[in-house]
Amino acid sequence: MKPVLIYKFKMLKHTVVCIAVLCLSILSFAIQAQEIKEHKVGLVLSGGGAKGFAHIGVLKVIDSLGIKIDCVAGTSMGAVIGSLYASGYSGIQLEAMFKQQDFETLINDKIPRSSKSFYEKYNAQTYAISLPFDRFKVSLPSGLSRGQNVYNLLYQLMLPVNHIRDFSQLPIPFFCVATDIETGQFLILDHGNLAEAVTASSALPSLFQPVKLNGQLLIDGGVTNNFPIEDLRTKGMDVIIGVDVQDGLKDRMDLKTAPDILLQINNFRTINAMKDKAPLTDVYIKPDIEDFSVISFSDGQHIIASGEKAAQSKLVELKSIKQQQSPKVFKPLPQLKDSITIKNLSFKGNDNYTRAFILGKLKIKGNEKISYQDFKDGIDNLIATNNFNTFRYELLKTDEADTYNLVGTISEVETTTFLKFGVHFDDLYKSAILANVTKKRLLFNNDLASLDLILGDNSRYNFNYFIDKGFYISIGVSSRFNQFNKNINPDLALDNSAALFNDLNRLDVKLQDFTNQIYFQTLFRKDFAFQVGVEYKYLKITSETILDENQRDNITFDNSNYLSLFGNLKFDSYDHPYYPKRGLYFNGTFNLFLNASGFNRVFEKFSIAKADLGFAQSIGKKFALKTETSGGFRIGDNSTRTLNFALGGYTNNFINNFYSFYGYDFIDVTANSFVKATFTLDYEVLKKNHILLAANFANIDDGLFETGQFFSSPNYSGYAVGCSLDSFVGPLEVKYTYSPETGSGYWFFNLGFWF
Repeated sequence: MKPVLIYKFKMLKHTVVCIAVLCLSILSFAIQAQEIKEHKVGLVLSGGGAKGFAHIGVLKVIDSLGIKIDCVAGTSMGAVIGSLYASGYSGIQLEAMFKQQDFETLINDKIPRSSKSFYEKYNAQTYAISLPFDRFKVSLPSGLSRGQNVYNLLYQLMLPVNHIRDFSQLPIPFFCVATDIETGQFLILDHGNLAEAVTASSALPSLFQPVKLNGQLLIDGGVTNNFPIEDLRTKGMDVIIGVDVQDGLKDRMDLKTAPDILLQINNFRTINAMKDKAPLTDVYIKPDIEDFSVISFSDGQHIIASGEKAAQSKLVELKSIKQQQSPKVFKPLPQLKDSITIKNLSFKGNDNYTRAFILGKLKIKGNEKISYQDFKDGIDNLIATNNFNTFRYELLKTDEADTYNLVGTISEVETTTFLKFGVHFDDLYKSAILANVTKKRLLFNNDLASLDLILGDNSRYNFNYFIDKGFYISIGVSSRFNQFNKNINPDLALDNSAALFNDLNRLDVKLQDFTNQIYFQTLFRKDFAFQVGVEYKYLKITSETILDENQRDNITFDNSNYLSLFGNLKFDSYDHPYYPKRGLYFNGTFNLFLNASGFNRVFEKFSIAKADLGFAQSIGKKFALKTETSGGFRIGDNSTRTLNFALGGYTNNFINNFYSFYGYDFIDVTANSFVKATFTLDYEVLKKNHILLAANFANIDDGLFETGQFFSSPNYSGYAVGCSLDSFVGPLEVKYTYSPETGSGYWFFNLGFWF
């Protein structure tokens, strides 16, 4: 063979060998790469109400093992916790955040009393039931809660990622499930406003109102797909960890109420579906939470522990997943913002309420830095008007740091007429049933008319019409008729020089008061109101007490018409109307009586000034101390005794110049001036169950402030001990009071809201 051919053959042989080695190397690398390819791990979290706290315990274990989750799917409470985990929060962070929440306030959409106007405060502490009334039909709300507080909390927690519109771009890709209430089909929510999507997924029927989203009306995804494992698998997940916190079927012994039965009916489908879904999970975690219900929010810590325990029982499977993953890259945890700058504000959906009205309630002018707490307080102020179903908003980031544009979508309450009811008993007015009709937007968009009809032992009524201009000049009209029968101190009706005055200890009278006012009002702030106006009062006091042998019935002590100018200044920041733990209260009134006609023929002008001041503070978690002072005096003529001050009894809705005073009967001590102090120690022995200890002291006499006797030691004192239950119909109270001066004791009872 020629040398050249031999050389070429050797070169060809060498080339073939190199190509073979190269191919083998590539094949070996491909095989090795295939062997080290990471499995994508998905996490699916079911719905289950408060039982969903178990998800947090599972997440704590997953975090402790360093397992990387590539996608999270959730329904209802699983969507809430899953979305926050996908936003970057750790299991430990979620546990700390949920410990801080007051779930009764959160779920029931409770609004702080400080956010309510004076009308809404009165409304909340007067009526036990309020029902929409439209087209002569009484209707029920679509849910007990609007879900506004839930949305507010979720939006704040998700603010670091709320600029992300595609949920696959979150720190961990995420989607949740909701149900279209019109079609009965489930929807995958993976784009848009994250907080709004999760609110829709967790809108439990009857508890939360449906959520309007992209033209659809959505409710809890658990109704149609409580464990979206198939949809998670389509996202390319190789391994799926599933956490199931659904209820099991109950036996007949546990099915005693309508909600129990309705929940059982819904569980038929979800539990049956889990027979097919559970086997699809690679690691199926089922916490032992049979002792808890969907509303066991107070047991959150125990439920979290149950989830943690269930996850630890699957440590072998979980560690196996971790071994197939590269080390997890830990990212900075989200940080909540204490303050934000809102540059511009825009609203849509406010057809009947102006932009100025909304801004006035939010207390945001634009282009200003505010604390996030002040921002939430402003939303509470807006919702507290009860003119809106929801206020959905987005904070859109600008180029400036921590600066946002607010875009708000408002859903106005369509019903403008409401029927309201209450029941009550006390020792002055006796039994009463209250029926109210309230009409908003009667003549103008910002007006309100309200009529109370009180039927019982002492029938009464209250009418109010108010054109609300907020911090501008508002106009109001009120009319009230009040009456009661009681044995009272004759000094209120008789001059002490009258014949037989000294022979009477008590005078049985029937008092009727008809008061009408036209006034102007302005607000210094949401809880500080100033009124000036004109008042017309008709006062009639008669008695059947026998004065002599010839005069037995219908003795008249007053039957007069009074005309006066009045001013009133009121401030109220109590956190609760009956059992305050913090806040201040002030109510000062001045009346200049200009004229009288009818029975009072010797009238001369006079004035009456009076004021009440209260302060409440908590002492630890269980105790609260309320300190109250009151005082009043007359300027000018003293002949009209029926408008004097009177102390005694226990009630919260005295008329004219009558005041409660422990240790004495109603209208027991009278004069034209007085000072009084009351100290009440409130011990909340159980939630909404109170034990009350009180002491009051007073000086009351004619010309008390002229003589300076109001600085002297008190001439009257009384003490009280009682218990009270803060029920849904109002306070249920019983008190025993005693005065050392008289040695007499009295029992007082109150059932229901005062009116």
